[in-house]
Amino acid sequence: MGSHGGGEEEVLPLFETKEARGRVAYRILSSTILTGICLIWVYRLTNIPTAEEAGRWAWIGMFMAELWFGLYWIVTQSVRWNVIYRFPFKDRLSKRYGDKLPGVDIFVCTADPTIEPSTMVVNTILSVMSYNYPSEKLSVYLSDDGGSQFTFYALLEASMFSKHWIPFCNKFKVEPRSPEAYFSRNSDTQDMAFEQEWLAIKKLYGDMKYRIETAIEKGCISKDIRDQHKGFKEWSSEVAKNNHQSIVQILIDGRSPSAVDNNGHQLPTLVYLAREKRPQWPHNFKAGSMNALIRVSSKISNGPVILNVDCDMYSSNSDAILESLCFFMDEERGHQISYVQYPQWYNNIAKNDIYSSVGSALNKIELAGLDGCSGAFYGGTGCFHRREGLCGRKYSKDYRAKWDNVTDTIKDVTADKLEEASKVLANCSYETGTQWGKEMGLIYGCPVEDMVTGLAIQCRGWKSVYYNPHKKSFLGLAPATLDQSLVQFKRWSEGLFQIFFSKYCPFIYGHGRIKFGAQVGLCNYLLWAPLSFPTLYYVIVPSLCLLHGIPLFPKVSSLWFLPFAYVYVARNVCSIFEAIICGDTLQAWWNTQRMLMFRRTTSFFFAFIDNILRQLGCHQTAFAITAKVIDDDVLKRYEQEILEFGSSSVMTTIIATLALLNLFSFVGGMKRIVWDMEFNGTGLEGLIPNAVLCWLIVVINSPVYKALFLRSDKGSIPSSVMLKSVTIASLACLVPVY
Repeated sequence: MGSHGGGEEEVLPLFETKEARGRVAYRILSSTILTGICLIWVYRLTNIPTAEEAGRWAWIGMFMAELWFGLYWIVTQSVRWNVIYRFPFKDRLSKRYGDKLPGVDIFVCTADPTIEPSTMVVNTILSVMSYNYPSEKLSVYLSDDGGSQFTFYALLEASMFSKHWIPFCNKFKVEPRSPEAYFSRNSDTQDMAFEQEWLAIKKLYGDMKYRIETAIEKGCISKDIRDQHKGFKEWSSEVAKNNHQSIVQILIDGRSPSAVDNNGHQLPTLVYLAREKRPQWPHNFKAGSMNALIRVSSKISNGPVILNVDCDMYSSNSDAILESLCFFMDEERGHQISYVQYPQWYNNIAKNDIYSSVGSALNKIELAGLDGCSGAFYGGTGCFHRREGLCGRKYSKDYRAKWDNVTDTIKDVTADKLEEASKVLANCSYETGTQWGKEMGLIYGCPVEDMVTGLAIQCRGWKSVYYNPHKKSFLGLAPATLDQSLVQFKRWSEGLFQIFFSKYCPFIYGHGRIKFGAQVGLCNYLLWAPLSFPTLYYVIVPSLCLLHGIPLFPKVSSLWFLPFAYVYVARNVCSIFEAIICGDTLQAWWNTQRMLMFRRTTSFFFAFIDNILRQLGCHQTAFAITAKVIDDDVLKRYEQEILEFGSSSVMTTIIATLALLNLFSFVGGMKRIVWDMEFNGTGLEGLIPNAVLCWLIVVINSPVYKALFLRSDKGSIPSSVMLKSVTIASLACLVPVY
């Protein structure tokens, strides 16, 4: 296996697993909350108003909403019941295996050169080319589903810049190894030699960036540039985004003695791929791109380990490969592991994370808890795979990995011949009659193909690992507007709910093949969409009932009020505690509560509707790419943590309407309470819970009211949306509640 150390060191594990602290205390607390939830259900069932009393149907609706909330809360406990953390020992790995480490193929996917700028893509490419890992064992592949010659040109520029960048990174151990991210930080060293090299490399990067952006701005690539590489001939004919031949170009051939950096050290292999696209052939979005990459890479480098990252998620930890290999190469348990998933973090998050993009509790607690259920899912980016597991191999107890690449069989084959042979593997017709997209590679037919693929791998007997290192390993770009964030979550929740109603539902597909806890844990995300209905009910009906004097909760003086108060306080205190231990501020927690309400009443609602329409054959699933480019005004407001509306979308209209409905109801309800003190025989006390709930919704919507009435910038809510929202909310307040 390699240059093993002697004695006791040889048997030491390459990673360890530790249980989170405080599990017993949390389980006791959650048991008390469950008791409170059950008492709420009992109260609702035993105190249903008679047919003659006001609010009977509103009461029954409250019971249904609280029943769903309670059941979903039970589901969320599955990812908090057994939280575990992983710790690799990369020093042991290096000492034990020396120069016998496996080859690693790195896949980067991009789809649109306008939405995903080429300079952003090459920064991701350069960051993964610069790993602290033997360059001759690294192969980097860019899949360009946009089929753009500008993306190819940007990659060509990156291949030349890498000759300077990689030696600089290795010499000074720089982090992060994305040039844009690195140079955005000021150099504060007193070392004049380093300062000179820093300035020189920064200038080279700036020149490269300028050339790329100038070519894109002009909309053409000059003849001088086109003559630099034969690959530009692929665009000599008419090449459209969705109608072109397979293009495979090896920009750096890592096998060639001439493929060296400025210090004479070997460079990683670098390959550009644009799989064939034809209008009459389905291309299966990112899953199709990944499967083409798997096949093409098997011909060129065939690394036993595959890392895939999105084009906007650069590597920020140069030791990530070594850390991941600790899991795969552990002598006792490594042969069982098919993939190692890292969390998604972002480098453009303000202090209080106004759009709740980070999900600190999700990354640090929930996903670690899912790992504790043996259900760590594949998240689509920042994931290391065992090639055999990804390609459909079933796990068997006698399986042992072969970490040698098979590139010896092609070491004498020229790059030109490899390119021609690889093009066939990226043709539209190649998968016809095969198991690609079914049992091999990423699975087709679902917008969230990554989670389905991870589930399929686990059901073939493999284990998975979720690893959240202290040093963030991959950093991406979070949405910088409310609309972008809501659209992103709409896409995710639609795809996740689609899985629940497909043959890949964990309770069906995973029955008897993965743990029950993992099946329930996955539903924590698959059931986002139906959460919209109880949330909408809770946001609308209690407020209208306050306006019309109909109590929906027990009186404050009643013992039945205690379960409601306890569950509300305990759940929120627990949520705040989680946020704080995960590094969030109280304001960030409050922003998360607001975004949860916005997502559930818009993104999740439309995801549910679209799924139902899809089941009826009235809707076709589409793949939306989140824009990575924003203008300066939007960026300024984002940095100032001002919510960016500025859209006349239906989602914005719903948010504004619900905010106004609660404002009108609260003002009207409080007016009646203050002036009448008692109406409909209910008294003030019975309406206090209604009023408190309505008041909380009003407070959480304070940025919406500012955007409606006080702001005049382009990020405010348009007057057309305000007019529609005021009209709808006013009409709703006039509707009697039965």
